[in-house]
Amino acid sequence: MSLTLHTDKYQINMMYAHWKNGTADNGAVFEAYFRKLPFGNGYAVFAGLERILDYIHQLRFGEQELRYLSEQEENYDPAFLERLREFRFNGTLYAMEEGAIVFPNEPLIRVEGTIFEAQLVETAILNFLNYQTLIATKASRIVQVAAGDILLEFGTRRAQEADAAVWGARAAYIAGFHATSNLHAGMLFGIPTKGTHAHAWVQAHDSEEEAFLNYAKAMPEQVTLLIDTYDTLNSGLENAIKTARWLESIGKQMSAIRLDSGDLAYLSKEARKRLDAAGLPYVKIVASNDLDETLIFNLKVQGAKIDTWGVGTQLITAADQPSLGGVYKLTARERDGQWQPVIKLSNNPEKVSTPGRKEPYRIIDRRTGLAEADYIALTEEDNMRRVEPLRLFDPIHPYISRVVSDYEAVPLLVRIIDQGKTVYKLPSLEQIRSFHLEELSRFRPEVQRKLNPELHPVHLSEKLWQLKMDLIKHSKR
Repeated sequence: MSLTLHTDKYQINMMYAHWKNGTADNGAVFEAYFRKLPFGNGYAVFAGLERILDYIHQLRFGEQELRYLSEQEENYDPAFLERLREFRFNGTLYAMEEGAIVFPNEPLIRVEGTIFEAQLVETAILNFLNYQTLIATKASRIVQVAAGDILLEFGTRRAQEADAAVWGARAAYIAGFHATSNLHAGMLFGIPTKGTHAHAWVQAHDSEEEAFLNYAKAMPEQVTLLIDTYDTLNSGLENAIKTARWLESIGKQMSAIRLDSGDLAYLSKEARKRLDAAGLPYVKIVASNDLDETLIFNLKVQGAKIDTWGVGTQLITAADQPSLGGVYKLTARERDGQWQPVIKLSNNPEKVSTPGRKEPYRIIDRRTGLAEADYIALTEEDNMRRVEPLRLFDPIHPYISRVVSDYEAVPLLVRIIDQGKTVYKLPSLEQIRSFHLEELSRFRPEVQRKLNPELHPVHLSEKLWQLKMDLIKHSKR
């Protein structure tokens, strides 16, 4: 299905107004960013770039789309629709790399091109970036508390439609989940897939013992039994133990039992005790049932004997914060062959934009290899290449400052599309996962902790900060 009209109507209306006014080919710079970290976390995980690229590559107005637009109440000029027929994205796009650790108010994506094309891609870019970054961040929180345990993404049936299930599974895998139950995501992206059976399998048999044995006979190499259909410990576990012994009699081993209801801490500890007593220490325990990072953390504190966590609804829907709130703002426009910075003001101070074409950097302490801060400068500033002593100050309270000298300034944006041509080779999903782990290793545990994390500072260069102050004063006049 074409995603060309996966956009808000006001994008087309603004494109039409620019076309009518002769400004459609004026240059513009837009930046996508978010204002607040989700879930009270100390960082976010950037995801969605692959989908954005795929969308831009396929961006064409065909007969179906043009016919639909011709029927709108705006009564677009047929010559405008002909302009759309020839549309191709010929702009330039810079982006963070997927898996990157990112923070509020720094550009995750910068789009440069005509106002006509840069305006069109806004809605889709935000849709893909907002959702996948949100799910990757939620997944990363869960990975942190799981502390090396196996994590399975089980969210498909509760996701907001098929695309959310597939791309959400990919985002979770980027952040460190080990497998998904979604076969479509597995086929598309090469994510390992895992699955057991449902309660319906047990209910379809005359007895639980018969159900377990038939399942083991069908797939003796991969037997994980769901044991809570009737009575978890007194029926399910006992029948699972019988099945495990039958598997041993044919030279096989049962993989795991799965708990999906009840007191998971108590049930897992009791199940572990009985499995060990039955000579089955190799049988693992899988748990599901509306898990999230808080429940997993609390279960581990209580000493739960769970080896693998199946996380579904709370992850795929980001239930405690179901949107990231990323925005896409015009930061510069072309005038007389020069870039003119522009600003958006608001009665809400956090919504005031930062003007100009900007480059974000990560300031790495050479002695420790750890990230000290992120730093945003105008693209024309060259002091980052010279690595001069750098004054870092709080953009809200500029009297709070410090100077760093023994540092490396790592550019965070990569050129992805140059004048319509892709110049970036998409990494494999495994490479993205490795890159994400590398990124995390540059941040202190205090930034990564689940509760009350230390805030990683995002600074503006003095020149950029002064430009922002000047434009605020000028706009108010």
